Amino acid sequence: MSVVGQSYLVGLLGEGVLPSLTPPLHEREADEQGLRYLYRPIDLLSLDTEGQDLDPILEWLLDAAMQLGFNAVNITHPFKQRVLRYLDATSPSAESIGAVNTVLLAGGRRIGHNTDVSGFASALRDGLPGAPLDHVVVIGAGGAGAAVTSALLQAGALRVTIADLSVARANALAASLTPRFPEAVIQGIGSIAIPDELKHGTDAVTGLVNASFVGMHTHPGIPLDAGLLRPSLWVADVVYRPLDTELLRAAREAGCRTLDGGGMAVGQAADAFRLITGAEPDRERMRAHFAEMIREGR
Repeated sequence: MSVVGQSYLVGLLGEGVLPSLTPPLHEREADEQGLRYLYRPIDLLSLDTEGQDLDPILEWLLDAAMQLGFNAVNITHPFKQRVLRYLDATSPSAESIGAVNTVLLAGGRRIGHNTDVSGFASALRDGLPGAPLDHVVVIGAGGAGAAVTSALLQAGALRVTIADLSVARANALAASLTPRFPEAVIQGIGSIAIPDELKHGTDAVTGLVNASFVGMHTHPGIPLDAGLLRPSLWVADVVYRPLDTELLRAAREAGCRTLDGGGMAVGQAADAFRLITGAEPDRERMRAHFAEMIREGR
């Protein structure tokens, strides 16, 4: 339970996080609830870590956060899966998908949670109501891909194909989720096989989700040939900086229903805020604030 006037110190660990809207989302909601809340991004790109082993860097950052009195840190690319080895415990949802995006720091312990799953689930429900889940292709088998795939399966997806540059990683994610969702067909493929899956898959693909970092402001581009998109396909992107990615623009031009990354961004932020503070966030207020910042070009 949060206490009015209580203070919170929170960080965001990852690559290219300085433009993230998560810190101001948390801080504004805390202001509205009378909480003192300071949230700061800690960006790998500003730490000159190119070519270095990221594991000791992550361990050092977590140790420093503990010693400096941080209440929590949010975790993003490329740490969502790496961080697991440095935690004392994980929530069932985080453990089941092997990825963490929120670490609570209290009593000398590091407890990992994942709010990406619930964040994407609510975004899909609200932003693409009735979207067919017969066969969905998810691009990316990292932390975001694991969360998206889990959310899709929880929503009733009958078949999910996970495509990744590493076929081994895609297969490992599929294998880890199959025992939890035995009624669904879950398979991994290499990214090079996406065209074949979309053109000649056993079952017609009804949805496509980009859960990779391709399309971010630090990694511009599109994760597949735009010529593969067709009107019967719905397309979602977890990237929200920029909000209107090259993939989404191409999908709209092809006549697809689309879902941008804003809904997931707000959903995961709201759920993380509740975990950190114990206070229930006003989700409509946070969505309005997010839309305001996007309009202002922040």
